[in-house]
Amino acid sequence: MEKEIICTVCPRGCHIKVVGDDKNVQSLEGYGCKRGVDYATAEFISPVRILTTTVKIDGNDADLLPVRSNKPLPKDKLFECMEIIRKTSVKLPIKQYDVVISNICDSGADIVASKSVL
Repeated sequence: MEKEIICTVCPRGCHIKVVGDDKNVQSLEGYGCKRGVDYATAEFISPVRILTTTVKIDGNDADLLPVRSNKPLPKDKLFECMEIIRKTSVKLPIKQYDVVISNICDSGADIVASKSVL
């Protein structure tokens, strides 16, 4: 399998061509530094993302609470996580970094409040 990955580690935005299979990288071309090699390898084998979204606030149909994952989640689990978040609502008050959903999708990551709402 071959994939082009644009590195986001620094402003250069190197276009890195990666060749490999599900578990191994066989070759990399187009990187400008060691950080690009590490990024492209991780992105090719097991891409992860910080999930940012909102959840409902109990008793308030107009406002939403911004939330995010406290660490990166596997990219292939994002839609599964969003199904759980979509069904979640919080009671006020809530403080920034309070855990809204613990260990979402058995990923080891928590969904936390991004701001305090009193």
